[in-house]
Amino acid sequence: MTVHDKFLALGTHFGKVYLLDIQGNVTQKFEISPVKINQISLDESGDHVGICSEDGKVQVVGLYTREGFHENFDCPIKILLYERNWLNRWKTSVLHEGEGNITNVKWRANLIAWANNVGVKIYDISSKQRITNVLQDNTNLRPDMYPCSLCWKDNTTLIIGWGSSVKICVVKERDPTEMRDLPSRYVEIVSAFETEFFISGLAPLADQLVTLYYVKENSEQMEEEFRTRPRLDIIQPLPEGCEEISSDALTVRNFQENQCRDYRLEHSEGEPLFYIISPKDIVVAKERDQDDHIDWLLEKKKYEEALMAAEISFKNIKRHDKIGMAYINHLVERGDYDAAARKCQKVLGKNMDLWENEVYRFKTIGQLKAISQYLPRGDLRLRPAIYEMILHEFLKTDYEGFATLIREWPGELYNNMAIVQAVNEHLKKDPTNSMLLTTLAELYTYDQRYDRALEIYLKLRHKDVYQLIHKHNLFSAIKDKIVLLMDFDKEKAVDMLLDNDDKISMDKVVEELKDRPELLHVYLHKLFKRDHHKGQKYHERQISLYAEYDRPNLLPFLRESMHCPLEKALEICQQRHFVEETVFLLSRMGNCRRALQMIMEELADVDKAIEFAKEQDDRELWDDLISYSIDKPPFITGLLNNIGTHVDPILLIHRIKEGMEIPNLRDSLVKILQDYNLQILLREGCKKILVADSLSLLQRMHRTQKRGVRVDEENICESCHTPILPSDTAQAFGVVVFHCRHMFHKECLPSPGNVPGIQYCNICSAKRRGPGSGILEMKK
Repeated sequence: MTVHDKFLALGTHFGKVYLLDIQGNVTQKFEISPVKINQISLDESGDHVGICSEDGKVQVVGLYTREGFHENFDCPIKILLYERNWLNRWKTSVLHEGEGNITNVKWRANLIAWANNVGVKIYDISSKQRITNVLQDNTNLRPDMYPCSLCWKDNTTLIIGWGSSVKICVVKERDPTEMRDLPSRYVEIVSAFETEFFISGLAPLADQLVTLYYVKENSEQMEEEFRTRPRLDIIQPLPEGCEEISSDALTVRNFQENQCRDYRLEHSEGEPLFYIISPKDIVVAKERDQDDHIDWLLEKKKYEEALMAAEISFKNIKRHDKIGMAYINHLVERGDYDAAARKCQKVLGKNMDLWENEVYRFKTIGQLKAISQYLPRGDLRLRPAIYEMILHEFLKTDYEGFATLIREWPGELYNNMAIVQAVNEHLKKDPTNSMLLTTLAELYTYDQRYDRALEIYLKLRHKDVYQLIHKHNLFSAIKDKIVLLMDFDKEKAVDMLLDNDDKISMDKVVEELKDRPELLHVYLHKLFKRDHHKGQKYHERQISLYAEYDRPNLLPFLRESMHCPLEKALEICQQRHFVEETVFLLSRMGNCRRALQMIMEELADVDKAIEFAKEQDDRELWDDLISYSIDKPPFITGLLNNIGTHVDPILLIHRIKEGMEIPNLRDSLVKILQDYNLQILLREGCKKILVADSLSLLQRMHRTQKRGVRVDEENICESCHTPILPSDTAQAFGVVVFHCRHMFHKECLPSPGNVPGIQYCNICSAKRRGPGSGILEMKK
């Protein structure tokens, strides 16, 4: 058989040739010979067919004109080339003979390949030279039983299959410098390998090969060979081997009786169709396309993979446009409603009619909740009635799910007032339901009825109330709700009020909180922390608020406030017996001796008393402290340990009564001596540093004063305002330069002052430079 893009030409064992269309229908029949047809060849146009029969005759038939000629041969042992000469007569040339029967011929462009009992030859028509001879590998095989298969992949690549070996040969141009007497072309075998079975046919498939195998296997029981079905394999040639890509066993009639020579493989170059010819059947093979793959996946109920394959190759599929719907139907039938709803997003896409149909189907089966979270909600959207239907369904059965949809769905998807009305109807039955109230507040917010939403949030003490106020600038609406806000969250409320004091004044807040002093204290305390002066008119009130609600912060407040009335503060602290605060106030009012007395008598804390005396740095306070501590041994120990760096410890030691037992006296005396030694070392170190620095600065000053000063024609005398340098420099002249850089002619310089040897600039009173360095005697 041979294949053309338009038809097939089939020769039989009984010498007939049939023309078939692509579907296999017989269109023409030719009685060619009483013996079998060996080979058929077509020209490129498909107008003429060449037929070779077993009796050695070759006939060329015009398929449409029915004209032709035939030539007889004694035996098929030579290959002839027929060419028309200039007289339009046939000229015959013998290309080859003498090596047995010619079993196969393939012609492509300017190259002719043929096989005989010895090997395969290639002839170049353009140069009229035979360029190669590829020998048969296995000479033990009978050529008539295991014929050679030839196939041109392109104009220069020949594929040879003989027995179980495959060779791929490429015809290449020879380097002109190496030609000499050699043909202009040569053949390179780029791949050669052995196969497991005998080859009945070959065909190219892109960079792969389609091979038709004749298979014989050994029977272990009968110890003889038996024939199995032929195999059609796709293999990937490699330089020294091959890789099997796929393999299919073909079922043809009477395969048990067929030989290797009974099978043929032909292919169509126009489309990837392959024809397997056997004595009883013709099998058509083609590459599986994406539709075939999807069919297989659907047959195996692998809908997810089928849908993915269709999405990847949507441009190449021809039959499958409803895979997604089939998958959704399958999931619904299986009861996997959530997965079916999830797939709607991908399958239904932008088709709103399909979306609505699916929604109503899910409603019919009672699964609206499953599809609700996957509905379109962007630029493409369904009719409002669809969304309202789902919201009403949730409102009946699932308040939490209803609230989730209200938060997630944009308000423009549905009629907001209709949903508000439905929520209010449910609240009549359950007026304290916090979830419904929260959802109603969100609906009011979207409807820009912020006052209603704010009332609900405050009633529920909801955390979003502050966000609502900030986002929609509702400060005018909360001026009379400050106490409610403070009761809900003091910290957030105070921060919001302080951050927006231009919208709600400080005085308004204080007025609202006057009956809740604990809240007022929180507000004023934060105000004071932010700005010590902003709420100064409330500092007097804050004293009692701190004393009542926040004593730990009272003393820091008294220390930092510059507007607090000290007498009022002292009165409150004395009434409440706040010793530390009273001590601070007494010291700040100048009554340090009374403050020290309170520390010693009421606190009995010698360390605090010493610290207080150090802060005041008053000799009389130290005397009072010593007098108070002189009959208290623990106090004396504390003084001995800390007094050394502020007061001469001898004053304390002399006043200690003889025979008094003082705890840790030895350690205290040792510490006094160590402190004294440390002071001496520090003084000596400081003295060395001072002397070194003084010397360094003196040397630097000396170097600076010794430097020269540039004097040129641009400088002027500060007294006579003429150029400082004379025009005639041949005569002697003198210039006086001060440290301030003012310059004078020597004769213009004022008389010296009262101090002998020191002269000052009468402009800025700067001293003149050192002896000799301020006067320049310049002579030519």
